[in-house]
Amino acid sequence: MNKLTLIVFSFSLPFISACSPSMPSMPELPDMPDFLPDLSLPTFYKDDINQGSVLDRFKINQLKVGISQAQVKNLIGSPSVVDPFHNNQWNYINHSTLHGKNDIHYRLTLTFNNNKLVGINTSGIDSLPALTDKEKELEDKRIAEEKASIEAAKQAKSQAEKIAKEKAQAAEEQRIANEKIELAQTKQQEADQKSTVNSQEIKIKKSVQKTQPAMSTDTDNP
Repeated sequence: MNKLTLIVFSFSLPFISACSPSMPSMPELPDMPDFLPDLSLPTFYKDDINQGSVLDRFKINQLKVGISQAQVKNLIGSPSVVDPFHNNQWNYINHSTLHGKNDIHYRLTLTFNNNKLVGINTSGIDSLPALTDKEKELEDKRIAEEKASIEAAKQAKSQAEKIAKEKAQAAEEQRIANEKIELAQTKQQEADQKSTVNSQEIKIKKSVQKTQPAMSTDTDNP
């Protein structure tokens, strides 16, 4: 307070001297020290204002076509807007004002079919902050694990298809072999039956030939 009084008095002194020429001259005042406090008005802190869904790129990048609505909610939460006439579309909208940072305005649109995610529209999330180094590391690890899992699934499927094909081919070869055996057995049975019939016919002919001379002898001797 004393410093302020001194400052006001030093500025008003020339005007007082001009109005009263008979007044004795005042001695020069010493220079004001540099450590006087800054008298500028303070700036007030403003809290961040988040309006709508709060998302981040790390979780959005984990969305995959084919997951269920429940899995989407567990990952990024419920949508901020659901159109009652188009309940197969979820909208995540945010208009946030951040203190000392750029404002965030984004829109994420997800489309579902039979409770399964079929469309991911990320064209409106450019204002979201980029991944941190730690998130980028985790993201790369997740992508590498997914690629390895997909490759392992492909190899397992290919191996299963190969085994199934080999089994089907072996079964087909066995079927053909069995048919050949059955055909050979059928032919053999037919041949045996034909041979049996021929043998019986020969016996019958021989028997007939034996009886015919006897009958002719009896006819010649009345």
